[in-house]
Amino acid sequence: MSKTANPDWREATRLVHAGDSPDARLGAAARGVNPAVQRASTVLLPDAASLYSSDMRSYGRTGLGVQASLEAAICELEHGSGAAVFSSGAAAITAALMAVLSAGDEVLVSAGVYAPTRRFCNGILKRFGVVTRYFSPRATADEVMALASPNTRAVMLESPASLTFEFQDIPAICAAARARGIVSLIDNTWGASVLFKPLDAGIDLSIQALTKYASGGSDVFMGSVATRDPVHGAAVREIMQDTGWAVSPDDCYTVLRSLRTLPLRMARHGASALQVAQWLEQQPEVAQVLCPALPGSPDHEIWKRDYSGLNGLFGVVLKSGSVKAASAFLDGLSLFGLGFSWGGFESLAVLGDPQVRNPGRGWSASGALMRLHIGLEDPHDLIADLRTGLDAFAAACEEP
Repeated sequence: MSKTANPDWREATRLVHAGDSPDARLGAAARGVNPAVQRASTVLLPDAASLYSSDMRSYGRTGLGVQASLEAAICELEHGSGAAVFSSGAAAITAALMAVLSAGDEVLVSAGVYAPTRRFCNGILKRFGVVTRYFSPRATADEVMALASPNTRAVMLESPASLTFEFQDIPAICAAARARGIVSLIDNTWGASVLFKPLDAGIDLSIQALTKYASGGSDVFMGSVATRDPVHGAAVREIMQDTGWAVSPDDCYTVLRSLRTLPLRMARHGASALQVAQWLEQQPEVAQVLCPALPGSPDHEIWKRDYSGLNGLFGVVLKSGSVKAASAFLDGLSLFGLGFSWGGFESLAVLGDPQVRNPGRGWSASGALMRLHIGLEDPHDLIADLRTGLDAFAAACEEP
């Protein structure tokens, strides 16, 4: 029997059962609790009238049962009218931008966006006649709209900013954009639509890298776009169809399975991250901890108002900016892996400086910027590992 979502269910309950549908069961009388995985390019249709029916899934590239189940679950999570999944977070970002922009348009973009987003705007969008204007990651709604022109079609946000963790007043920016007829988009991978619901805040297109927390295993590439307005949803699907993007059914199955435990994992990541961030604040080698849950954070009030909790990702500015000392810190770690991405079960550390020293971002700090992802290990062990890294950092600072 199919379970119909009950509006009285809490989110954790809805996520356990989201995506349970006839499409997922494919008419089977008996089934497991998870949807069947269909590996098929060709789809056999029941009759001639179905060959060109817009109501039928007629080719495997557009997705079959498990893709439909995952999209239904994302739609449930995001409070959207529709959702589509893509082969990576970067693909989801580019598809969403392509769905709302045309040659001659302008797009306003936070200078703190994910580096591939900036590359897409500065490269492909520019080649196809779209102008990008960047604004500060802490710009107010008025400051953002001051950049708008008659050709401005969209505003692309990422809050908190990638690597430097500035937050923005998303509801205010959305309201100002809507008043000007400007479409709003956000990369909400940090909030994962568990901590923050962009569509509820007024965003038109909410984008996630499902590679991160939704997957949780560091073994799948995927992204999603959820929309408030079915018109935008149809535009996103048209881009998916026309560009030939496809998503593996096995990957969809993996993400859907992981989605069931997302609220539990986010709570653990957040609790451990807060414990580690509070400890780092007290260490003599640390100049600043970029964590919104700390009362001293410049964005603490926005985070407290708009977000329901913390995840495992935050930044740390050390008291020296030398490459040698920064490398000593990273090389002194053993529990923290040195690798990009985040949102998996494991703790990670990277040096952020090479990515944030770009024009218009406004980032400046005398010390090295580290990005930490706090995984599911015991936080006491992670603190001990960080202490070893900081000891190596301090020793390198003392060397001539």
